[in-house]
Formats: sequence, C-alpha cells, structure tokens
Amino acid sequence: MAMAIKLSLILLFFLSSSFALYEDQVGFMDWHQRYIGKVKHAVFHTQKAGRKRVVVSTEENVIASLDLRRGEIFWRHVLGANDVVDQVDIALGKYVITLSSEGSILRAWNLPDGQMVWESFLSGSKSSKALLTVPANLKVDLDSPIFVYGGGYLHAISSIDGEYLWKKDFATEGNIDVHQLILPGGSDVVHAVGVTDSSQFDTYEVDVKNGGLLKHTTASFPGGIYGEVLPVSGGRFVVLDASRSVLVLITIENGQTHLEQTHVSDLIHGSSGNTVILPSKLSGIFSLRTDSCIVFIKVTNEGKLKVMEKVDKTVVVSDALPLSEGEQAFALVEHGDGKIELSVRLVHDMSSNHLKETVKMDHERGFVHKIFINNYVRTDRSHGFRALIVMEDHSLLLLQQGEIVWTRDDGLASVIDVTTSELPVEKIGVSVAKVEHSLFEWLKGHMLKLKGTLMLATPDEVAAIQQIRLQSSEKSKMTRDHNGFRRLLILLTRAGKLYALHTGDGRVVWSTLLQSLRTTSQQKCAGLKLHQWQVPHHHALDKNPSVLVVGRCGLSLTSPSALSIVDAYTGKELQSTSPAQHSTVQVIPLPYRDSTEQQLHLLIDADKHAHLYPTTPEAADIFQRESENVYWYSVELDAGILRGYGVKKTHPSNTVDDYCFETRNLWSVVFPSESEKIIATVARKQNEVVHTQAKVIADEDVMYKYISKNMLFVATVSPKANGPIGSATPDESVLVVYLVDTVTGRILHRMTHLGSQGPVHAVLSENWVVYHYFNLRAHRYEMSVIEIYDQSRAENKDVLKLIVGKHNLTTPVSSYSRPEVTTKSQSYFFTHSVKAISVSSTAKGITSKHLLIGTIGDQVLALDKRFVDPRRSLNPTQAEKEEGLLPLTDALPIIPQSYVTHALKVEGLRGIETIPAKLESTSLVFAYGIDLFYTRIAPSKTYDSLTEDFNYALLLLTIVALVVAIFVTWVLSERKDLQDKWR
Repeated sequence: MAMAIKLSLILLFFLSSSFALYEDQVGFMDWHQRYIGKVKHAVFHTQKAGRKRVVVSTEENVIASLDLRRGEIFWRHVLGANDVVDQVDIALGKYVITLSSEGSILRAWNLPDGQMVWESFLSGSKSSKALLTVPANLKVDLDSPIFVYGGGYLHAISSIDGEYLWKKDFATEGNIDVHQLILPGGSDVVHAVGVTDSSQFDTYEVDVKNGGLLKHTTASFPGGIYGEVLPVSGGRFVVLDASRSVLVLITIENGQTHLEQTHVSDLIHGSSGNTVILPSKLSGIFSLRTDSCIVFIKVTNEGKLKVMEKVDKTVVVSDALPLSEGEQAFALVEHGDGKIELSVRLVHDMSSNHLKETVKMDHERGFVHKIFINNYVRTDRSHGFRALIVMEDHSLLLLQQGEIVWTRDDGLASVIDVTTSELPVEKIGVSVAKVEHSLFEWLKGHMLKLKGTLMLATPDEVAAIQQIRLQSSEKSKMTRDHNGFRRLLILLTRAGKLYALHTGDGRVVWSTLLQSLRTTSQQKCAGLKLHQWQVPHHHALDKNPSVLVVGRCGLSLTSPSALSIVDAYTGKELQSTSPAQHSTVQVIPLPYRDSTEQQLHLLIDADKHAHLYPTTPEAADIFQRESENVYWYSVELDAGILRGYGVKKTHPSNTVDDYCFETRNLWSVVFPSESEKIIATVARKQNEVVHTQAKVIADEDVMYKYISKNMLFVATVSPKANGPIGSATPDESVLVVYLVDTVTGRILHRMTHLGSQGPVHAVLSENWVVYHYFNLRAHRYEMSVIEIYDQSRAENKDVLKLIVGKHNLTTPVSSYSRPEVTTKSQSYFFTHSVKAISVSSTAKGITSKHLLIGTIGDQVLALDKRFVDPRRSLNPTQAEKEEGLLPLTDALPIIPQSYVTHALKVEGLRGIETIPAKLESTSLVFAYGIDLFYTRIAPSKTYDSLTEDFNYALLLLTIVALVVAIFVTWVLSERKDLQDKWR
C-alpha cells in the first residue's frame, strides 16, 4: 500500500509539472509591441567595428538606435511632450548628440547602450531656430567644442563633459535670426549666417577658441525674404524673396557682400509663386520645387545660375552624402505604379545615374515622404548605397541592392482612435489537404516538444516550439470564439491609415491607407474618430461588419468633412466622400438601426445643422419617428458654455435634402469666465451595461442607483489655476466639479475643492464618477469619488404604499421630471500622476469594477473600485464588513502585483480601451501610445470558467482514484457484511 501511494505521488508530480508555465509560454494572454513613430532625422553609424546601426529621432519625440540588419530597436528614449527633438548627430564615433526644446537642452548619449553621458541646459533670451554643428575633425579633448545656436545665443559646449566653454549673445547685434552655422574643415572660425528684420543679410565670423567676434558683413534687400538662407558653396548662399518669384544669390568675397537677383520665371517657364528651396545642401547645386516640377540649378564659378535638370514634383530628394574630398552623392526617389525607383547621382556628374534600382512597393504605404542614404564599400572597392525611406503612412523601410531589407509599421505609434469588430463565424467542413497538413504539423510539433522535454532542443528549436504553440493555439484563429476573446482591434492613426490587429497575437491582419484622408498640396486632411457603422446579427450574418471613419479636409472647424466606410474583415473602402458638402464638429451615434443593421449617425456641422447618415429613405423614416427623443450637447471650452440641442425640422434652405435637419437650442449653462474655466468633461459609454439598479447595503437596506445615460461630468478651475501645477497659490486655486443632466441642463450635484487644480482625469460609470487632480495644500495628488442615488425610488421599499397603489412601478420615467437624488463622496490621496483613466467593462455588468489607471510611468494599474467606495469608514460594522466595505485609509494602496502591464511600459501612453468579452468574468484591455499593449483581466477572478493552466490530468486522476476507492470500499464492505452474517 505504501508503495502504491509513493507511485501515485510521483505520477501526480509529473502530471502537474507537465502543465506548469515555462519560459516559452510567456505572452499567452497578452502582447506588447514597441514603436518609434515617424522618423524626421537619421544618422548612420556603419564603422567596421561594432554593429551597424542608424540613430533616428521621430515626431513622437523618440530617440532610438536601430539595427541596420533587421530594423530592431537597440535602445530607445522617449522625451517629454514639450521636449521636441531639433537635431541629431554623432560625435567622436561613440556619442549621440541631441538638441531639443528649441535649442535649450543638449544631451550626449552613449552610442552602444543609450545611457546618458551628460546633459546641458542652455539659456536663451528669445525664441529662435535651433542649430547644431558637430565638427567633423572633433577630437577627444576638453577644448573640442560642439556649437549650438538657440535662444539668440551661440554656445560652445565641451564634447567630453558638456560644460560651457563660451557663449556669444546675438541679441545685442540687433533683431537677427540666424539660419545657418558653418564650420569649414580645419578652420578656427565658425560662421553664423542670418537675416535681420527679413530685409538684411548678415554674416558673423566668430573665433572658435573664445567666442570673440572677428568680422561682420551685411547687405540689405528691401524686398524681404521667404524661407531660409541656404549655403551653396564657399561664400555663396541662395534665398527666395518675399514674393517667391525672385532668386537672390548672395556672394561674400574679400569682406564684401554682393547680391544678384534672378527671376524664377527666367529659369523655369510657367512657374508660379509657390516656389520653395529644398534643404538638400548639395555642393554648388541647389534645388527648387514648383507646382509642376523640381529643378536642379547649378551655381557656376562666375556666379551664374544654370538649370541642370527637371524632374517630377513628386520626386523626393535626399540630403547630400559626402563620399570623398569634394565629392558628394544624393538620391532621388520616384513613386510609380506599385513600385518606387531609386537613383543615386554624384554632384559632379548629374547627367548619369551612379546607381538605379526599382523596388516593388505596397500601394497601401502611400508615397515616399523622406529618404536618407548611406554608402558602403563593396568587395570590388566600389560604392554601394542603402536608403532609409519614410513612407506616407509613417512606416520605415531599408532598401539595399534592389530589395526591401526590412520594414517597420511605425504608424502604429500615432493611434488616435480605437474600435473593435467581431471575427467571422467558423465554417463547418475541412478539406483533406488541410487535415493532412495539420497531421504533419502535429507530428512535427510533438517531436520538437519531446526534444524540449528531454532538454535536447537548441535555442532555435525552443523558438520554433513557442511559434508552433502560438499558431496551434485557439487564440490565433481568424474565427470568433464562444468566449469572445478573439476580435479585431481597428486602429485609426494620425497618418490616415486603418490597421486591423488580431487580439490573439497582435499581428496586422490588414491595413488600408484611406484615400479620403490623404493630404494633398491644396489641403491638409486628418482623421478624427472611428464609429461602428454596421454590425450584422442573426439574419444578416452573411454581410461583413464595417466601420465609419470621420475626418476633416482642412485645419479649421469649418473645413469640409471626409467620410469613409470600411469593411472590417478585408479593409476595403466600401464608400468614400471627400470632401463632403458640410463640415463636422461632432458625431452622434444614435441607438437605432435599419433593416441592414446599419447604425444611424448624426453629424453636426459648424452651423449647428444635423446631417443624417446613412442617407437612405428607411433611415430617414426611422429618424423622423424617433426625432423627438434625440438630444445631444456641445461643450465650448473657450467660451465656457454647455449647450443642449434637439431636432427642430428639415433644413429650410435645402428642401431637396431630406437628410439635413435644423436644430434647436434647448438649454445652456454659462460658466463665468472671470471665475471658472472648463478643463475636462466626461460622459458614460453608450454601450455600458448595468446589471441592476438596486444596491443592497448593510442591514439589508436598498439604495437605487441613478443610472441616467444623460449624465455629464464637468470640471472647472479658476482662471489663475488654468496652467501647470504650481502656477497659482492654494488661495487662488479652486476646482469645481459638476454632474449635469444633458437633456434638461439641470445641475444634479456640485462640489468644490479649495486649493486644488488640474489636470483632471475622470471616468464616469453606472452611478459614480472617479476623478484625479492635484491638491496644492497637501502637495499631493488626490482621487475623489462621487456616487449618486435616486431617492424617488426609495418609496419602493414601503410595501403598504405598493399595496394601496400610492406608488406605481410601471409609470414611465421621463428625463424632464426633476429627479430626487442624493450623493455620497469621499477623497483619497494617490501617489502617482495620471495620464489616462478607464474602467473595466463586462458583458452583463455583474462582475465587480476595476479602475484602470495609466500612471506617469507609462504603466497601467488595476485598482479595485472598493478602494474608492465613498461609504468606507474608520471602524466598519460587522454588517458592513460582510458587505465588503474596507476600513477607511487616507491613501489608496498601490499593489505591485496589480499592474496589468507587469514590468512592461507603454511609452507615451495616451489612452486605455476596455472591451467586454462574452465571458462575463473577463474584460479585454488595450492600452496605446507610442507602444501597444493588450491583455485580459478578470476583476472578480475567473469564477465562470477554468483557467488556462487548469490541470485536467490531475482532475481525471482524482476522479479515477475516487471511483477505484469507491469500488474497493464497496468490495471490502460486502466482504465484511458476508463475514458478519457467517458469524
């Protein structure tokens, strides 16, 4: 018997260990993707020793080092939102030098690992262009300076420790705007070239050693200039006049400045006034872009301008790349039909292409926006070239030898809105070929897993095991599951591109660059919002779901709209209107659908007219029947006004348009500008589900939640406190919060926080709102909660009134009836600053809520709603403890295990979206910023399902053991009874 027990324990141990979590099972329920954003500067580092890399800075204020072989991130730093990177360079072959914040912060980073070496803060007296010059012959010496212009000062900074060497104040030289810093190789003089009052050209020669002014030359041209002064060669510069129709060639010779003007029309016939000079900085050559073409113009030794070549205006020109003494190369990229043509030319030989390659290109990436080139030496000692290309959709590609070496979808670093879509229903029936293939993969996978169990697998085979597990797992299928875990995340980016990501593994299922949102030379288009357009159910399952993308073709609120309807399964643009005949300042999804499951939307234009979509007679009939129940509100932040609206009648000025309606102003709430300014407004999610209105509290008492969907949270501050923390004293700072009914404009509740200010981040759910702000008196962040209850339903507890009919539960509830409400509130200290806040959502609303807080450390913290319950007390009664109330504390706890992002960061965190799964216990969480992160959470644990690592073998063994034990005990019992009878 003892031997049998030992064998059973050994068997249990092996069965339980076989279901343990191993290293190759990490990331089963979550995934994390790192991006950098749209590249604007790039510097190659391709020395023979060490890894070849390219250092980039992006529009998301990211500095990163990328591997040139695979495009992977070696290291990355995300600067603050206001710390915009101005320029990047490499010094001494081992430091990355970055200039940011309009030339006020200079940093040096260690090139191999990205550690900061030193940081210098540069003072300035005015706003100016930021310029960085790293000498080509820089030496490892304390006296080897880096030159920086910013804030009206020219600084010389030591490249070793970042210490000041000297600075030159150009503010005393007049109102000069320096455009270029030029340091000729081996020279002890740095040249500052700029313009004074847009009508005078100035050059300054400054001593490199002490910053002394050696020479100043000037020349005036009354016509003024446009753009920047561009150096051409030696002492020659070129600039456009204010009308952009005259080229001014500036020559400095023997201390004298000469100006020579040439009409652009004399060089380029038919050119208009939209000419600009491209900043390519080619030796002896500059390029002009007009409405029709790009022209390369050479400056001859005699100072004459000569047109070298004309190319199409869509061609992108790279900066100059020095190859050898006096020789430069540059690249041209021309976009064709499904391909791009890359040609590299030498400055001294413009007539022929040094290199020409044609590469197939996905048309969904759009046009080429920027190109950076780098050279390398081939085995035959000739020059080869690689090109780093930035596309219209913000993606990054490396081209080499006519092939795309790698790509990065860095447009996903600029997500502006998110929605979800169900996957298609799994079809019944499988082909024989698919079964045979699956059988082969099954055998292959089991062989690899056997090697892994016996610890004989190589690192590549371990990676293959992980890949097979991910592919064979249910989570990566392209069909919907009964738990609702598999979905498509539809993401709209700042580049106007839609991405569909699979929630299982985060892969891109499809991507579409929307034609309606593509920026042209005439207009600047941008996406605004994503909305569910068609969600087929039941009888309409043969149709694919679709989403509505609303954009704007222009920068002002009165600019026309751009509308697109996109198939959620394929990414195909089903319908596009760009530009629409009206503007869009607000989109109202209506709770009505037509027979094809299309959801009705109201688009409110700048003139407060409501446009109905879809524009079908059926939609118009549905809306006409329900128009009396349609209300919405607008928030005018600058004026400090809330307004409520309803539909009046068909627009009288356009009787043929049955889908345009005039609105009527129902109410308005005006916050006096001298005392209050609106800084935040939050409403409930329209699709939120509330399980029950009744809340049973201690002593079996009942409170009824006020769960109106028309409730709006508004936060205002005093005008002096409308700034960063510390901009006002505690006596001057007042934070006031309101709960407003958006149908009647009635203020349901008002609360004042003296000595507090924003920023305010809030979330409104069911009958409660939680908001985060800063308490100046306590010098700490606070988080407050307000719960609102319906007192009119309190009579329901009186059984006698129900019997005699004094209270009728079937009476319709009107939004215009004055509600009898009561509130409970409480405030708690909170350690962290907050970037975003959301709340978990489930299918039926039964599961307890968790607050999802995006911290200043770019992580997502899950905080149980019970911690911010306003009914918490210092000494809860036994009944309150049984109810689940926690003892009152002055601060909210931060439990390390409560970070849903674990040890990962979502750099540049901007938003947190929660999606209910079909499984009631589970909520899907998606956090986005520069990075993307997805996971599943169960606030009340997985009470309605078994966990992923549930030990089925142990359960089966236990059942078998119980059956065997029952049988054995039954046999023993029968034998004993038989023996007793024989006695």
